[in-house]
Amino acid sequence: MITIEELKFDEKGLIPAIVVDVHTKEVLTLAYMNKESLQITLEKGCTCFWSRSRQELWLKGETSGNYQHVVSITADCDKDALVVKVEKDGPACHTGAESCFFEPLYIDEEKHEFSLRGLYALLMGRKKEMPQGSYTTYLFEKGLDKILKKVGEESTEVIIAAKAQDKKETIYEIADLAYHVLVLMAQAGITVDEVEAELASRHVIDHKVKQEKMTK
Repeated sequence: MITIEELKFDEKGLIPAIVVDVHTKEVLTLAYMNKESLQITLEKGCTCFWSRSRQELWLKGETSGNYQHVVSITADCDKDALVVKVEKDGPACHTGAESCFFEPLYIDEEKHEFSLRGLYALLMGRKKEMPQGSYTTYLFEKGLDKILKKVGEESTEVIIAAKAQDKKETIYEIADLAYHVLVLMAQAGITVDEVEAELASRHVIDHKVKQEKMTK
């Protein structure tokens, strides 16, 4: 274990901190710490940074409630950069995205690993940039009523395909529905983490109900 004094801060007294979700391994943000913010981070167990734009300490989540609870902090071989693994209470980005990194510069489609979080981040990027010619942009431009209409239409398509016991078509329609539900979530500011948390809470309740039935 090293100490704060062994770290190499730059000429402005700062050290970059790469924040990573301990569960998903997703890079959430790149921020900067000085000795004081790092000490606060260690004392509180929540990330605290130095805001270069505001020139002040910044306790992540203090205003948004999206605290980042620190699991570990590791320095690189030169001791001039940190990786901070966290459990987060909500989105890391002020835009509402799970991660601040959602603006693709280059993607090798053959090697790129798909995930719902990755798709959600892409949708958040579309919502911010609104690129012309994008179907997702079209949905955001049309607004909530259009998005809800598409969710309803795709739900019906899933029912029809499932009733026909057509597995391939059902998978196709479920994928369409999932995409449009994610667009709805992006429009409404609902994150993947929030939906997962709701499902997890129901799992706990369901488990308790089963236990109670077994004891009766």
